[in-house]
Amino acid sequence: MLQEILIAGFGGQGVLSTGQLMAYAGMIEGKQVAWIPSYGPEMRGGTANCGVTISDEPISSPLVTEPTTLIVMNRPSLDKFEKTVVPGGLILINSSLVDQQVKRTDVKAIAIPANQIAEELGSVKVANNVILGVLIELTGIVSVQAVVESLKKVLPARRHNMIPVNRLALEKGVQLAKELK
Repeated sequence: MLQEILIAGFGGQGVLSTGQLMAYAGMIEGKQVAWIPSYGPEMRGGTANCGVTISDEPISSPLVTEPTTLIVMNRPSLDKFEKTVVPGGLILINSSLVDQQVKRTDVKAIAIPANQIAEELGSVKVANNVILGVLIELTGIVSVQAVVESLKKVLPARRHNMIPVNRLALEKGVQLAKELK
């Protein structure tokens, strides 16, 4: 198993923390992992992306230049990274903020109204975990339980009160993916 995931969006959308969650969850499950963040000098509102590699074998390079999966949280990220996904790859799109279709026909694209679902759960801040739940169900890359355990490491202690709503977001994403199958 080798998954190379690129997550991209604006700062403040949970792009980097989603990558950290996957990396920690992979470590909990005994997998080989790599996580490399990339962001501008802005704290919120600037562009951010990260590459996450999860594998059963040693990872030769931590750089994700040809992702097997692309998660896009905003339209500029789709414009910039759509062409980098390997043929046969997966693109998960936050359709709450991306009003454009994937142009490629050699990848599987799934639109997820992540912000809308997150708002229904009570916090738009968990939109990233709605999409992560979809990814988990479609690929089996890590388990929901491992991601929930990872929340304790990724979220600062003062934000541990957000763990229940994050878990709900993951479960909502899993449920949505089951409906799409």
